[in-house]
Amino acid sequence: MTEEGYARPELLTETDWLAEHLDDPDIRVVDCDPFDVYRRAHIKGAVGIRVHHYIKQSGYDKEPRKYPLVAPPDTAKEVMENLGIGEGTRVVAYDSNGSLWAARLWWVLNYYGHTEVTVLNGGWQKWFDEGRPVTLDVPKPEGAVFSPKANPDLVCTIDYGTANIGNPDVVYLDVRSDGEWTGAIDRGNKRAGRIPGAVHLEWLNFLQDNPYKTLKEAGELRSLLEQAGVPPDKEVVTY
Repeated sequence: MTEEGYARPELLTETDWLAEHLDDPDIRVVDCDPFDVYRRAHIKGAVGIRVHHYIKQSGYDKEPRKYPLVAPPDTAKEVMENLGIGEGTRVVAYDSNGSLWAARLWWVLNYYGHTEVTVLNGGWQKWFDEGRPVTLDVPKPEGAVFSPKANPDLVCTIDYGTANIGNPDVVYLDVRSDGEWTGAIDRGNKRAGRIPGAVHLEWLNFLQDNPYKTLKEAGELRSLLEQAGVPPDKEVVTY
C-alpha cells in the first residue's frame, strides 16, 4: 500500500465497474460459493465452480487432510476451461463469504500464471442489494484454452518454512480465528497451536464492519499490519 491508497488497486473490482462491463466478451464472472448456492441465484452471466471451491487435489472433499495441496496442473486446466477461463480472459471472482473463497480462486489462478483476475469488493450481497442484474440461468462457456504455468515462488514449502523460523526478515502472519491461534480450537487436527514467533491478525479484521464485508481503506490496513508486527519491508508468509 502506498501512503495515498492501495499499492495494487487493480486487484479489486467495484460493482459499478462490473455493471458497466458485464457483457464484455473477455470478462468471465465466477461465483465462488458452493455450487448449490450458486444455482439458487447469481450475477447475470456468472459461472459456478462445480468442484470444491478451494480447488485442491482430487479427493479433498472426502479426505481433506490426505489431499491438502492445490489441484495439479491437469486438474486446474480442466476446471478453468470448464469455467470458460482461457488466455486473455479477465476473471472477476466473488462470493457471499467476505471474499474468502473468491480470494482462493484469485490465488489459484495467480499460482498457475493467470494474473488477469480480480475480486469483487462487497461480493454477492452488495451486488444484490444494489439491484444489479441477477439470474438463475447457467451459461455453458466453450472454447477456452487454459495453459497452467505453476509459480512455486507463491508457495511456502515445509522446508522453507521451518528453515526461516527465527529469521528477522521473515514474518509469519497467522490469519486464522482467535481460537485456532490460542489452540482452544483444533478443528479436528491432531495438533493445535501456531508457528513459533508468528504474529496474529484474523482475516476478518481486514474487512469493514458492514453487511458487505468490503475491504478496509488502505490507511486502516496499514495501521493494522504495523500494529500487529508486519512491517512493509519484511517477507510475509501467511497461513
